[in-house]
Amino acid sequence: MHYLPLPLPFFSLLVGALLVVIVLAEIGVLSYAYSRVGLRARTLFLVLAISLSGSYFNIPIARLAERHVVSGKYVDFFGMRYVVPVVVNWPGTVIAVNVGGAVIPVLVSAYLMIEHSLWAQSLVAIGCVTAVSHALAHPVHGIGIAVPIFVPALATAVTALLLSRRHAAALAYVAGSIGTLIGADVLNFDKIRGLGAPVASIGGAGTFDGIFLTGILAVLIASVASGPDVPRRRQLAR
Repeated sequence: MHYLPLPLPFFSLLVGALLVVIVLAEIGVLSYAYSRVGLRARTLFLVLAISLSGSYFNIPIARLAERHVVSGKYVDFFGMRYVVPVVVNWPGTVIAVNVGGAVIPVLVSAYLMIEHSLWAQSLVAIGCVTAVSHALAHPVHGIGIAVPIFVPALATAVTALLLSRRHAAALAYVAGSIGTLIGADVLNFDKIRGLGAPVASIGGAGTFDGIFLTGILAVLIASVASGPDVPRRRQLAR
């Protein structure tokens, strides 16, 4: 199944945010930041770009019977607008996994945990973001479960910087991605039935924007955390 989780104007804002970060990195404002994430600059930006394009695709994994399914509408929640796809003769609520909002972030998070050996810190950070996301997640008719867009990013920033300044960027990406998926989507699975959503996508509409912004935030956190090291690194580079 394929459809954009957000209307084009809102989706364009996320594209714009990614382009701004890329430009800042290229002109040196975010020098060395990406290295603290654990990925090369172009690799990280490629991951974020693939996440954006991957948000268009959903992999069906189950189906829930519904008496009435909402179709072809926009739903507003906490300042964001989400797309309810147009469906015809739909069998009920299809449970799916979003490629850009779930599959890719989970794979990248697993790599970062292995690369930096952040098992214990990641579990604590994921637990904190999961608790916050779960507390503020809200069932939205026609969409499924949604969480305020800046909640994952803010919870991630505070948690990551408190746990480890050195690995704050990697922790931010891991906790913001997996914590949001578990807290908002997985732990609220029992609330999906009865919402009339044609597609309830894990990591899709309702949570994708927050998860994607967490990836952007990881680079910004890395810039802050690596600030004191920049002069020394430049000197070594010479």
